[in-house]
Amino acid sequence: MPLGTTMMAQTIGILSPGEMGAAVGAVLHASGLEVLTWIEGRSITTHQRTEAANISTVPSLASLIERCDLVLSILAPAHAHALAQMIGDTARGSGTTTTLADCNAIAPRTAAQIETELDGSGITFLDAGIIGGPPRTDYAPRFYVSGPSASVLETLDGRGIEVINVGAVTGRASAVKMCYAAMTKGTTALRTALLIAAQRLAVYDELVAELAHSQNDALTAAERDAQRLPNVAERWIGEMEEIAQTFDSVAVTSDFHTGAAWTFREVAAADIRPQLPLDDAIEQIATPKISR
Repeated sequence: MPLGTTMMAQTIGILSPGEMGAAVGAVLHASGLEVLTWIEGRSITTHQRTEAANISTVPSLASLIERCDLVLSILAPAHAHALAQMIGDTARGSGTTTTLADCNAIAPRTAAQIETELDGSGITFLDAGIIGGPPRTDYAPRFYVSGPSASVLETLDGRGIEVINVGAVTGRASAVKMCYAAMTKGTTALRTALLIAAQRLAVYDELVAELAHSQNDALTAAERDAQRLPNVAERWIGEMEEIAQTFDSVAVTSDFHTGAAWTFREVAAADIRPQLPLDDAIEQIATPKISR
């Protein structure tokens, strides 16, 4: 159901309850809101995560749209557009309406395209972007939001998340997210790429010794990267591609983040296990691909 811009969203949909989505759903539920999701055909892990977050399930996407005042799309950016299209098609087919906040790491142009495609579907579109990790009792991520109806998402401010309205123009929230992630995840990609290069050039040990001597903070960050990347690299490929598109749209080189997408693709293809020491992780990523 659509909301007026001053009305409080009481029933929130989460698509989908991954690590971030489930955590957001949990804090919204803890704040007194009803939180729903649709997870038909999803894994046992997803069902368990959903239950642990106190998120209730509905039997169909149409049911979710009908019952929710606001649906938060929180998933891998490569799947954001397809989900929005599915929501729009379902709303048109069932006559149901709601407000959709796309909270994914997508380019402003992608957000604007989704908004255009949803026009006439009964779905009110909000452009949003999340900066920070999953919410905890002592920490709230920031949700940037933009668009003509952006104030709808503001009604969730203080309920385990912080909401920042950056104006009525769709794409502004995504622009903030793209530029921010260009730095944070782009830097992660750069650290990883230079270590892969050093391994393939057979100077990895010498480089790491020099980093320990003169750039120890960078080496420590690379060690943290190695622990996390196996779980996120595949998801970050699409995000880097969206950043590249964003930069290209304003005549800034997209090469940095096209390269970052390549780096995360290499990591994902290596299928390294989480918590592998940095040296072992880089060797496993680099060695099978020397002949390319």
